[in-house]
Amino acid sequence: MNPSAEPLPPVRRVVIAGGGTAGWMTAALLGKLLGKRLALQLVESDEIGTVGVGEATIPSMRLFHELLGLDEAEFMAATQAVFKLGIRFDGWKRPGEQYFHGFGTTGRDHWSAGFQHFWLKGMARGLAQPYGAYSPETTAALQNRFAHLPDGALNYAYHLDATRYARYLRGLAEGWGVQRIEGKIAAVHRGGEGGPITALQLENGARIEGDLFVDCTGFRALLLGETLGVGYEDWSHWLPCDRAVAVQTRSVREASPYVDVTAHPFGWQWRIPLQHRVGNGLVYSSREMSDADAPEVLARHVEGELLAAPRVLRFRPGRREKAWVGNCVAIGLSSGFLEPLESTSIYLIQRAAIRLAQMFPAGGVRPVDADEFNRQMGADVEHVRDFIILHYHVTQRDDSALWRNARAMAVPETLRRRIQLFAETGRVFRPLDELFAENSWVQVMMGQGLTPAAHHPAADLMGDAELGQFLARLQQQVAQQVARLPAHQGYVERLCAPHRPPG
Repeated sequence: MNPSAEPLPPVRRVVIAGGGTAGWMTAALLGKLLGKRLALQLVESDEIGTVGVGEATIPSMRLFHELLGLDEAEFMAATQAVFKLGIRFDGWKRPGEQYFHGFGTTGRDHWSAGFQHFWLKGMARGLAQPYGAYSPETTAALQNRFAHLPDGALNYAYHLDATRYARYLRGLAEGWGVQRIEGKIAAVHRGGEGGPITALQLENGARIEGDLFVDCTGFRALLLGETLGVGYEDWSHWLPCDRAVAVQTRSVREASPYVDVTAHPFGWQWRIPLQHRVGNGLVYSSREMSDADAPEVLARHVEGELLAAPRVLRFRPGRREKAWVGNCVAIGLSSGFLEPLESTSIYLIQRAAIRLAQMFPAGGVRPVDADEFNRQMGADVEHVRDFIILHYHVTQRDDSALWRNARAMAVPETLRRRIQLFAETGRVFRPLDELFAENSWVQVMMGQGLTPAAHHPAADLMGDAELGQFLARLQQQVAQQVARLPAHQGYVERLCAPHRPPG
């Protein structure tokens, strides 16, 4: 430390460029934590639409809501949310076959080995039920049941209306001191050649000055990309889909507590039920299907009346080389985008917003903070990237060039090691702070068709009779627990009823 160095200018004014989910999640968190100490402004235009199709989440969102002190029933009523216990995959291993990626744990681990080792031996000896039968989340989801249980015995997330969610967060953020400014950004000003961002110039002539700027301008990345010139790392050689077409439909059946994702020769399809409608979409490769054909194909594969015209979104899988440069931090699509599979986009927004709050440079922007933020976010994104690539690479589908190329491609070394370790030993080692737990990797790898060649010797300490009793007891406990749960739809309606407006 150099005691003679000039003090850094403090950060007292934060300007968030762009609203949507990323902008208002960041604004709400900073407002809740620092709204009494900072001038917080968010610039957005009603004339600029948001992507607004990120409707499925993962359990980490509950932590974010705890930090904000949200009332769950109020949030769910405001966003027409339902619960989510996992994802049902159809046709990812091969056409016509399904598996389920449930949240929470499956079975009971031993200190020396995960439950999958005991299950693998049980399957080989004809003593085991399907893997999901030992998961409360999977069993409850497929029976359309849900309730809050003591000690968090069911691990869950939400399906929500992303547009309503941004509006809900806006109301909270404004209550915590965030000022919303309506207007389109016409120019971004910097302090000299290569200097920090100093202000946003709006089309109406207003000049919004700040000390720290958060880029939530979506794929355009107006601040970090266009203004600061931060490059983009393209991952399309690993992630083949570069388009999505989305549409909302009227509900024709009760909302299930899981997302349906169905593989097709050109990519895959999602179905996300909410209280008031269903979100649908196709994620596809432009090499396999044209943008002109995609809306018609989607319309043929959905249930219920279309509530709007399908929208085509173009994206390039990858990330910005850095998310924090100088006094600009990119959060959300402006920092990069992988694809919707496994519902990680809102999670990455949440992680970035929490990190920014934890590392907030009140005493001045320091390169050491930016470097550490970029290192941590980089590790998060690469972990998510590898997990998504796994779904494409480990498959037995060969009905299109997309799937044949995905099977044959060289994957990142980090993923190659995970696959090899599991294939040979049945083991998964999860570094600290990674999003997807061991059970997620196990469910997806086995669901996609990767069966380990061996199990841990700890499983051999049980004879057939003892192992059979152990597995039967676990499965019976899950079945009994789930049988006591109410229907998911009715539970949501009762929970949200007190928070609905009259009439």
